[in-house]
Amino acid sequence: MTAFEAIDAPESPSPTERALGAVGRREELIPASRAYCREAAREYGLDVAFSRLDWEVSTRAKRRAAAVKRPKIPDAEIGDPLDWASLAGDWADGTDPRRCTVSLTWAAYEAFDRAEWAATLRHELIHVEQFQRFGTTDHGAAFRERAEAVDAAVRCRPFADPKYVLRCSACGTVVGRRYRECAIVREPERYRSSCCEASVECSRSRDGE
Repeated sequence: MTAFEAIDAPESPSPTERALGAVGRREELIPASRAYCREAAREYGLDVAFSRLDWEVSTRAKRRAAAVKRPKIPDAEIGDPLDWASLAGDWADGTDPRRCTVSLTWAAYEAFDRAEWAATLRHELIHVEQFQRFGTTDHGAAFRERAEAVDAAVRCRPFADPKYVLRCSACGTVVGRRYRECAIVREPERYRSSCCEASVECSRSRDGE
């Protein structure tokens, strides 16, 4: 049992989207996000080859909620489909030039609510779709049109320092941070820590926490 539980919204989110709100530890973020992305790709008709997609969680990023890390393909342009077969021989080490990595920022996940994180993932899927087709990606006109179609922002908002820190009452371990008042901030006694199964204590964050 984690210290965090999904809170149902009136729009009755799907099971994979609901799971995004139940992530309590970094190692849970990738499987939950990946499962939602597969569902979103089907729902919105995003052409993404998940077999060529890697995932990571960043705990160091400060300004970006997520990013797609990809090789730089010379002369690649949006709107000009890339002939990947002819390009494969240019990689002497045998790596697949079509592979890219979705990097998820843990602090951003903690800052965003479930719907905003889901929209962030759809934003990144557009980047993956563009890269896998054209060998490059940007925030140009084609991206903006696609973002509107999948209900995602063109630019993800920045995230700030947390207002609240959640600790295990037994060992004092920080089990979470929250950037706004929510159920666990208002009633931390209803939750249990993932480390000791003890009650959770909530306090105001100090600068540099």
